[in-house]
Amino acid sequence: MTEDRNRARFSYDGLERTIHEKARLGLLTSLVSHPKGLSFVDLKRLCDLTDGNLSRHIKVLQDAGLVTVEKGYENNRPHTHCTITAEGQKQFFDYLAVLEQIVKDATQDAARPAPATPPKPVV
Repeated sequence: MTEDRNRARFSYDGLERTIHEKARLGLLTSLVSHPKGLSFVDLKRLCDLTDGNLSRHIKVLQDAGLVTVEKGYENNRPHTHCTITAEGQKQFFDYLAVLEQIVKDATQDAARPAPATPPKPVV
């Protein structure tokens, strides 16, 4: 029974690749922190991304249904506004729960004393 419980214990299937990428994680964190959304310029500054990089990551998140994008004009200048969707919030917090489990697993296992002699390899 213990063996079944430990099988694939550290696979962490909930680490969604769409969110796990550093820039997209930063974008979603920014948007969760600003429920009314942020402008392209604000996201660029907060996440330290270039225009092209930010555009590409926003597109990936938009295609996944995690953010919405509204384009328009403000003072006769193009304006892009991004907002996290309800599904985006759900997936983001599910992702954080997996990260919390990783931290628990790592600290729990790190607290155990190391064996006195390393196990012998199976040949």
